[in-house]
Amino acid sequence: MKLSPNTSPLEPADLLIRMHNLVGAAVDVTGRSSSKSRWKCHGCGDTSDYPVRDFLPFTSGRANAHAAQCRAAYHRLG
Repeated sequence: MKLSPNTSPLEPADLLIRMHNLVGAAVDVTGRSSSKSRWKCHGCGDTSDYPVRDFLPFTSGRANAHAAQCRAAYHRLG
């Protein structure tokens, strides 16, 4: 299965952790420090609730929980 560039994007410079959802779309945890991190799912577009106040252990846990349930893989048609 080949994923679109939206579900398997290039790694951002501030990438801390990359995991994948149930269909292989990237869920990235990014940030400059462990006290300011955020996550984004490239399958469904869902993101952190508090992107500048999340500590890495909480952010990574929430991203992992999302990845374990998300079945979205955005593909462009056309």
